[in-house]
Amino acid sequence: MEISVIQDVLEESNAVAKENRKIFDLNRVFVVNMMSSPGSGKTSILQRTIPVLQNLGLNCAVIEGDITSTIDSERLQPLGIQIVQANTEPFGGDCHIGSHLIKAALEYLDLTAVDILFIENIGNLVCPAEFYLGEDCKVVVLSVAEGEDKPLKYPLMFRECRVCMVSKIDMIPYLDFDLSLLEANIQKVNGQLEVLFNSAKTGEGISTWVDWLLRRMEDRNDRK
Repeated sequence: MEISVIQDVLEESNAVAKENRKIFDLNRVFVVNMMSSPGSGKTSILQRTIPVLQNLGLNCAVIEGDITSTIDSERLQPLGIQIVQANTEPFGGDCHIGSHLIKAALEYLDLTAVDILFIENIGNLVCPAEFYLGEDCKVVVLSVAEGEDKPLKYPLMFRECRVCMVSKIDMIPYLDFDLSLLEANIQKVNGQLEVLFNSAKTGEGISTWVDWLLRRMEDRNDRK
């Protein structure tokens, strides 16, 4: 009986996600679901990434997920983009954004003026990986401060994602961190996962990340 309940929840979530996908396709919006543990640097990466995309003539929007507060949305406001805050506290404090929240958030966005929509999911390496929201790709951000073992401890996250962004690489000289071990652990879990490196503080690696996004957008458009 318990398994049936879980299946019902996932089936309902996927049904709403497919509705979201139809809306994204209709408006030709490329959607990126960014996930990580708390404090890995998702918002800082967006602060660096979005101006580069804007300079390329692309319009960005963000659905900002958190259990409570608007702190990260406020950090992104100076970019002059459309932002919708999706808090889960009124719904019991879920540790992930559900497809129903994405659907609700879309009512506040003018998708005809959006090329790329970033969903900044709630900080958690477990729950967000389980749910499809209608996105084009899932991305996991892993800071070097978290250690090399996270792919082995939370394998589903690294199996579900298209790319792993190793963030805060400017901190490596100050940490007991083995980058080659992290890469080896990622390969054990998902040998197809692309690995990128960046520092939101210095800007290193942001252009490579932007190039990755542009290629994925082009691939998506070619399939339409």
